[in-house]
Amino acid sequence: MDSLTIFLILLALGFVFGKLAEGRHYRSILAREEMLLRLPATSCKKPMGKTLPVGHAELVHGHVVISVDYFKQLLASLRNFFGGTIQSYETLLDRARREAVLRLKESCPTANEILNLRIETSSISKGNSGDRVGSVEVLAYGTAIYYREVSSQHSGL
Repeated sequence: MDSLTIFLILLALGFVFGKLAEGRHYRSILAREEMLLRLPATSCKKPMGKTLPVGHAELVHGHVVISVDYFKQLLASLRNFFGGTIQSYETLLDRARREAVLRLKESCPTANEILNLRIETSSISKGNSGDRVGSVEVLAYGTAIYYREVSSQHSGL
């Protein structure tokens, strides 16, 4: 009976602290996304809108590894048993993807645009059999474009 009580207490603590950490991370993501809204990132291979001369282009990336808490693992195990969508992992992947794109944008804050954005995901297994997800890894990469300033003196105006 004591081990069941300890398990339930740990489960409740995992739920409460996991929700708090996830909420704090989402608030951080939303604030940083608002700050970097002016820097578009697209999967297109060509610039959006009117084309200006490119002064500089560079490969940029953002990378994040986020651990799966025990409560999410328990929910996922139950969902695997009964079948259906594993929402606890969906929120984990959403946070990881958004964090990786933010880190990519933060690596080139003066860029005008990010082209050819690609996102790679992988899971890092845990345990002897390697059948449980321990963490998710997300890599976002693309090409940061810096346009050259075109002065009106040289354009013949």
